[in-house]
Amino acid sequence: MKDDPSATSRPTCFSRRDLVGTTAALCLAGGGSTVGKAEDAATIKPGLSPAVQMQFLRPEQLEKALRAFPAVYVPFGLIEWHGRHLPLGNDALKAHAILVKTAEQFGGVVYPPVYFHNGFPQEHLVPILTALFQRLKRTGARVILGVSGHNVQGQIDMIDQALAPVVADKTVAGVGLWEITLSRGPESGTDHAAKWETSNMMFFYPGLVDMATLGDGPLAPNMKPPDGIGGQDPRKFASAEVGRRNVELAAQAIGKKAKELLESLAPDQRSFNLPAIRPGDWWMI
Repeated sequence: MKDDPSATSRPTCFSRRDLVGTTAALCLAGGGSTVGKAEDAATIKPGLSPAVQMQFLRPEQLEKALRAFPAVYVPFGLIEWHGRHLPLGNDALKAHAILVKTAEQFGGVVYPPVYFHNGFPQEHLVPILTALFQRLKRTGARVILGVSGHNVQGQIDMIDQALAPVVADKTVAGVGLWEITLSRGPESGTDHAAKWETSNMMFFYPGLVDMATLGDGPLAPNMKPPDGIGGQDPRKFASAEVGRRNVELAAQAIGKKAKELLESLAPDQRSFNLPAIRPGDWWMI
């Protein structure tokens, strides 16, 4: 992911180095922007509930969750250099954790992280992802959100291309997003292993972050060797609190989008549509 902290407008697509931008904070539907309100303080906790993660659910729990809100969130990422101080799986870990926070607040369930990306041959990968989305549809989902923590345009193109045949009959709604597509602003952003991504990991997985590996000398700019970091120096600007607020805004925005997508469907297409999660009606994804 890729960041230009000096950017002042939001481009339509992003390079590896200029994703971030300093656009205005997202104005959340219903009550305007929540930025700075005291009642928002510490509303998001770092723990990830297994009650919204599909792999941990029993059949009746999955059915109950999808009857309440028939949305499935699919996190995408890859194994990639993220500085010496962050885990290689940062992007998928980040997207997955934010989506768990979304599901905790808005409902729906989170599919396990998908560690395939647009660097793989798309003529092979896109049909596989379409098959995955079709299986989620046959599980009763009415909304499918593919959310990538690897913030390059190719990821969104890949997800949207895979979703296109699944949503074509308008019985399901879905879209591809970056984790901060809908929340980007002064308190919600992304980069490559710099302020934002380091803050996210400090919030969710502090034990996986080792800032000492960065030393105390200058870092190479613009993702250049030997550091491979793009964005503001995480030693100066990253913190768990920055991560918490970023996660909070991203999760709220994604959840609101899921609700909008469900409401965009015809009224008779907004409900879980299987008799039950049981043999004879469903077996596997």
